[in-house]
Amino acid sequence: MRTLLLALAALLPAAALAAGPTDHDHMANMDHAAHMAAMGEVAPTEPGQSAFAAIAEIVALLEADPATDWSHVDIDALRTHLADMDRVTLHAVATVAEVEGGARFEVTGTGEVADAIKRMVPAHAATMDGVDGWHFSATETADGATMTVTGASQADTAKIRALGFFGVMTRGMHHQAHHLMIARGMNPHH
Repeated sequence: MRTLLLALAALLPAAALAAGPTDHDHMANMDHAAHMAAMGEVAPTEPGQSAFAAIAEIVALLEADPATDWSHVDIDALRTHLADMDRVTLHAVATVAEVEGGARFEVTGTGEVADAIKRMVPAHAATMDGVDGWHFSATETADGATMTVTGASQADTAKIRALGFFGVMTRGMHHQAHHLMIARGMNPHH
């Protein structure tokens, strides 16, 4: 990049260089993506990893909010929660049993996975109970948790069973607000 800029500078007349700051001086003060755009390059947008992207999004929101109380911000707590989400989503084992109106999910794991299940499943059930007329209940087990989800109609029953445990866990747009609350140092489960 430096070689390209030097080659471009060599093509500029001396008067243009003497006139004031160059485009390079301006570009040196830009972030990398803006610099790439100014050079006509397409800047990548994918941050490379979903937890990193979620944290970056929350940090940007916190920085944009003049009311953010930085003495309470806890990005490490958000990172811990995102790690729990990863453990449950990728490493938990969920078995299903049909119950009247829905399904009961036995969710198990070992070590950190079991601990993550114990934190996430009861919290999700408490948050989602009653949403869209679905009833959620969860109990902790030695190696995870059991969550029962039932609906009010045959269509609800079919949907719950089709979604399975992992699909049911994704329901509700509370996740994003939940992440912001955790980062602000709040406990969204109480």
